[in-house]
Order: sequence, then structure tokens, then C-alpha cells
Amino acid sequence: MATAAAGLAPAKEVVEKKVELLKEIRAHEVAIAELDNLNPSRAVYQKAGNIFFRKSVKSVITTEQKQLDQAKARLSKLK
Repeated sequence: MATAAAGLAPAKEVVEKKVELLKEIRAHEVAIAELDNLNPSRAVYQKAGNIFFRKSVKSVITTEQKQLDQAKARLSKLK
């Protein structure tokens, strides 16, 4: 009985990680969609550590896309 409970714990952790990754992926997709609707000449602020830096829309979209690709790769490793 202890082995059955031990077998369920890692499966539950995997499911929780998948859910968190799906939320992260959705957040990046929404951020990219919102940034696409901004005027390219508009400056946006991106947080790095505890400081916000002023950047162009294009550079922030590139960063968000990289983070999205990394999250999708982590999700595919879990499956």
C-alpha cells in the first residue's frame, strides 16, 4: 500500500508541473498578442530582477517568444 501511494505522488507532481507550464505558456501567448497590438514606436518596460528597463516593442516580443519556446520545450519533455 505504501508503494501505491509513493507511485501516485510523482504522477501528481508531473500533472501539477504540466498545469503550471500551460499557465506560463498561456501568459506568454497573451503577452505576445498584446505587444503585437502596440505601435512599434512605443516604448515598453520589461522587468529584469527588481528593475524595469525601457525597451522597444520588438525586443520585448523577441524575449517573450524565446521564453514561450523554452516553456513549450519543457512541457514536451514532461509528456
